[in-house]
Formats: sequence, C-alpha cells, structure tokens
Amino acid sequence: MANFTPYSAFIGGLLIGAAASLLLWLNGKIAGVSGILGQLLPPVKGDAAWRALFLAGLVLGVFFFRLFDPMDRGIAIAADLPVLIAGGLLVGFGTRLGGGCTSGHGVCGIARLSLRSIVATLTFLATAVVTVALVRHGLGG
Repeated sequence: MANFTPYSAFIGGLLIGAAASLLLWLNGKIAGVSGILGQLLPPVKGDAAWRALFLAGLVLGVFFFRLFDPMDRGIAIAADLPVLIAGGLLVGFGTRLGGGCTSGHGVCGIARLSLRSIVATLTFLATAVVTVALVRHGLGG
C-alpha cells in the first residue's frame, strides 16, 4: 500500500468517466480501447481520425503527466521484453475472445448496467487474482 494515492486515483477515475461519457454523448461511441484500436486498422473513411486521436491521447497523457509532475515515482517494469510481448499478445487475444477489454466492459458497460459487461469484468478480476496468486505464491515467486 506504499503507492496508494486516493486523491489522484479519484481524480483519474473522474477524468476517465468524463472522457468515456463525452465520447458516448458527442460521438455515440463506446470508449473501449481494444475496440478503438481493433477497428482502426484497416481504417474506415471518416472513422479513423477520432480513433487515432483517442489512442494518441492515451500515449501522450503519460508525457504530459511527467511534464507537470516530474517527480520520480520509482515505477519500473521488472519483466523482460519477450514476457511483455507475450503478455500483450495474450491480452489482445483475450479482448477479442471476450468481445472487449476492461475499459469497454468495466467502465462503459457497467455504467450502462450491461449484464454481459458485468460478467466479463468479474471474469477479468477473478482471472487477475488467480494469476497473481499463482505467479507470486504458486510458482515459486
């Protein structure tokens, strides 16, 4: 719990909710990152610009955060590149299999009271708990 920051987490949650709501209200689109990325290639005429800008905002947000809060938070990625690539591919496969990702189901779907999204999010969370338990305790971690 050393990195628990309730105020910044609360503000971040408000910003995520506001962004998802604005995208739905103004554009009629769900802020599911895997769907936004998956439907970007091949690009659909008239649809690619907002998708590219949305994804660019996710990446650029990190750089703006560091610009306004340059404090080193000591966050490091301990996995090797092959493990990160394998993890990314598994997440991509899982989002296609589950028909969406945590942002689409967990943020937008639950807000719409979608039973499918509630079940999907509970499945994501249960899988994460089991994975952490196995990696940290069951596999010699």
